[in-house]
Amino acid sequence: MTPFRDRTEAGRTLGRLVAARYGGRDDLVVLALPRGGVPVGYEVARALDAPLDVFLVRKLGVPGHPELAMGAIASGGTRVMNDEIVATLGIPSAWIEAVTREERVELHRREVAFRGRRPAPVVAGRIAILVDDGLATGSTMRAAVRALRRQRPSRIVVAVPIGARATCEALASEVEDVICAETPEPFAAVGQGYVDFAPTTDEQVHDVLARAAHARPAGAAS
Repeated sequence: MTPFRDRTEAGRTLGRLVAARYGGRDDLVVLALPRGGVPVGYEVARALDAPLDVFLVRKLGVPGHPELAMGAIASGGTRVMNDEIVATLGIPSAWIEAVTREERVELHRREVAFRGRRPAPVVAGRIAILVDDGLATGSTMRAAVRALRRQRPSRIVVAVPIGARATCEALASEVEDVICAETPEPFAAVGQGYVDFAPTTDEQVHDVLARAAHARPAGAAS
């Protein structure tokens, strides 16, 4: 594949593909995974004339082994646990609650930093389009899907500009639709799909969301 110049170009390409399937509907909401998914999601939301917001996911790491996820929490207060990990390691409920409290503080901090006082969008009964700048293993996206499902959207669509083919195919069994613009072979990393893959900052996320909210007033978003 020819790499995207940056996340904006990737978002415009992805937006055209998503709009070909879902354009013209008034029951859409675009939820971007921060940070890198937000500039991509902005262009997708523009293509659909749909509201944009963030959908935050925080891993719940096993105490002493934070890289190993025993679960995740997400926007809306949802917690999804990996029961197999919890049972295998015999993790006490007190540990689970302690880690959950800690991660909820950080999740709340990020939501305030990104969204400010703007209310979260209504998801129930709507088509929720989860956007990121790419899919490698898909672990974060899977946690987002499982948490989002509890908010009762009518349909969940995963949309990314680039992804590992196997991951995109596997996710198709967990959501109603998957749109991967590019699935290069061999796949090494998401960054191979971009010329400019510089990290997206908290300030950039806040500015993009504010620009989206200004372009689409709250009344239109609900």
